[in-house]
Amino acid sequence: MNEYLALELIRQRTTERYEEARRASLVHRLRLARRQRNRDKALVRRPVPDYVDGTFAAVPEQAEAKTVEAVR
Repeated sequence: MNEYLALELIRQRTTERYEEARRASLVHRLRLARRQRNRDKALVRRPVPDYVDGTFAAVPEQAEAKTVEAVR
């Protein structure tokens, strides 16, 4: 086989492999981004009601004031 022909075939195949690797990397990054987005959405879901009728327990004013002071 002519050496120039062999070099050209190697160059083309190398270019194809780099392109396949780039696509695979993009797919991998997209999958990771989708998983992270799903995790973020899971944290923002609606709270579960405290009672069967769908209401939430009232929080006393004193408990709210203590948590604010503790955060500071």
